[in-house]
Amino acid sequence: MSSTNPEILKIMDWVPAVFIVFKVLVLGTGMFFAIKWHYDQGRKEKGKANLSALLRASGKVAVVFMLLLVALLFFTFALGRRLGLDLTFP
Repeated sequence: MSSTNPEILKIMDWVPAVFIVFKVLVLGTGMFFAIKWHYDQGRKEKGKANLSALLRASGKVAVVFMLLLVALLFFTFALGRRLGLDLTFP
């Protein structure tokens, strides 16, 4: 008699998707508040003279973060395929 329940297996298929969405939301919120805090600190210290430089630096950090995230995603899938994992979407 098998101890695995088909309903549990269906639920387990959604666990990685839920965790990934949760992680993206948490990291996105953290990035937003980190950039906002740095923006507020820069405005407090130097006034409006460095506003454009601060926004430009924040944009560069966000772009670099997203590029690194995409590179990590591709690297993960490439490594998984090299190891013989089935990474096809159902």
